[in-house]
Amino acid sequence: MTAYNVVRFRTKPGKEQAFIDAHKKATLDVKGFRKGALIKTGDRTFCIVGEWNDMDSLAAARPQMIGLLDTMRDMLEDLGGDLGVTDPVSGTVVADVGT
Repeated sequence: MTAYNVVRFRTKPGKEQAFIDAHKKATLDVKGFRKGALIKTGDRTFCIVGEWNDMDSLAAARPQMIGLLDTMRDMLEDLGGDLGVTDPVSGTVVADVGT
C-alpha cells in the first residue's frame, strides 16, 4: 500500500538557497522510493514529501534519509518544542483524492 513521508524544516537565515540547491543535487536511490518534492511553505520554511511503495520500504530507507539530512543539517534551525531540526510524519494512504 502506498505510503508517504512528510518532513518540515526551517532554514537558518541566509541558507534558503543553499538548502534548495542541496535538494536539487540530492539523490535517494533506495528500493521502494517513487519520488519526492521539496515545497517552500513560507519564509525560510519548507517541507519535503516522499512517495513510497509501502511503509516497509520507507522504514528500511530511514538510515539513508538520515544520512542525506546529515549533509544539510548545518543549514537548519531548531524548530523548538523539543523537535530538533525536523518534524517528520509518515503513513499509508487511506483515500485517494481527486482522481
